[in-house]
Amino acid sequence: MTRSGLLDGPLALMDTTMDQLRTLVVVHETGTALGAARALGREQASVQKQLDTMNRNFSELCGEPLVLKQGRGKNVLFTGTGTALVELARGTLGDWMNGIHSSRRRLGRSLMVGTTRFTLGYLASARERVAEEFRERGIDLRVGHVRTRDVLAKLRTKEIDLVCGSVVTRPADESASRELDAFDVMEWRRSAVSLVTNLPVDELPGPAVERGELATLPLVVSASGVMAGVLRTWFGADYRETLRIAAEIDNVNYGLELLRSGVVRGCMLVTEGVADAAGDPQAAYARGLRPVELVHDTGPKPEVLLGAFTRRGERAGYDAGHPLNLLWNALELEKERWRRERHGPGEGPAQDPFELATAQDPGEETP
Repeated sequence: MTRSGLLDGPLALMDTTMDQLRTLVVVHETGTALGAARALGREQASVQKQLDTMNRNFSELCGEPLVLKQGRGKNVLFTGTGTALVELARGTLGDWMNGIHSSRRRLGRSLMVGTTRFTLGYLASARERVAEEFRERGIDLRVGHVRTRDVLAKLRTKEIDLVCGSVVTRPADESASRELDAFDVMEWRRSAVSLVTNLPVDELPGPAVERGELATLPLVVSASGVMAGVLRTWFGADYRETLRIAAEIDNVNYGLELLRSGVVRGCMLVTEGVADAAGDPQAAYARGLRPVELVHDTGPKPEVLLGAFTRRGERAGYDAGHPLNLLWNALELEKERWRRERHGPGEGPAQDPFELATAQDPGEETP
């Protein structure tokens, strides 16, 4: 837009604020002023006032209001103009946020890092390597919890700059491989998917079962996370309707305790490292359970990849002293340290966290 166009812009448009645009988008998503007020943490009257102001202004500008009231208890009706301007508002707000994030990243004054609960300790060790320099340079390192299912999504939306976590990969599946092409990946560990069970040998002989047999076995399944993603890959989004779900859990630790207690009889999907540790008499958390190999009769064989991820090419656009590169290099050093000092599953607190055999801590979230 030219300078004259900016100067001659209608006052009703120039007076529209980003807060009003956000309100319009949230009303569209929730359906009502009350729903938007709850989402925004405001009074309904405040949201309604903004909506009325935009309705009046854009009726004047476009010849049609943005929304029409439908009566008490009903969602507002967005007109064609309203629907079009919601999309425009969403894009405008997104462009501004992207611009702000880009400026913040370019200046290197702060760094947004996401981590699952399982990888937080690893990040903490890497942070110690850069803490003094970050402090001297006034760099603000912000860390937030990211659920396993959101590891890559948070990077795509540019909410974070780096994430430590795990994803499901399928080496023979080109689409899954292409998904990771958008990211720089620091691979810590890959692990195949296996089973642990408390079922007696006469009920589940083993030592292996085919993937298709899972539909006949009582399963302890995670409500979300990597293993839920594995089941969706194999059995579709409605896998809960087709499988025998003996129990649904929030994390693998509770699932192991549940099976070990005998309250529930069945099998649980875990990484191969956890299944192998079930045969170690020193691994108290898996005592009484036995591993069963999972044979992939059809389709790609999924693996759990644990590591650190950033958007591809972003680090290369910064100098070596940028905080993103400093933290990435610190994570590389931590990875090498853990590989040198690798311990077995029963060797106590110094063991390698990426074996997933640190499930003694009931607060840990493992994939």
